[in-house]
Amino acid sequence: QVQLVESGGGLVQAGGSLRLSCAASGRTFSIYVMGWFRQAPGKEREHVATIRWNGDMPYYADSVKGRFIISTDNEKNTVYLQMNSLKPEDTAVYYCAAQMRPYGSYDYWGQGTQVTVSA
Repeated sequence: QVQLVESGGGLVQAGGSLRLSCAASGRTFSIYVMGWFRQAPGKEREHVATIRWNGDMPYYADSVKGRFIISTDNEKNTVYLQMNSLKPEDTAVYYCAAQMRPYGSYDYWGQGTQVTVSA
């Protein structure tokens, strides 16, 4: 089992920045990939960014590329999402998730943290 807890959400003006954190506990040594996802009201959940647990191979959705940075700190068992140049359309509940094996599904999810970007 892996437990994930997100933090760092809040209200920010357009053009501002936020850093989300996702603290992992439990069988963290078995994590293969960590991902960030988001879901806006009335919309489907969408992928934002992923990274291997060892910090390799960051990958971003086109909508956030060049603005968001995903990173890991294995000593703290934490994955971060640095969000810069935020836009109102980035408003959503952000979730982190853990994938335990290559090509597998995301087996564990956090409870989510709200990010609201005002115009």
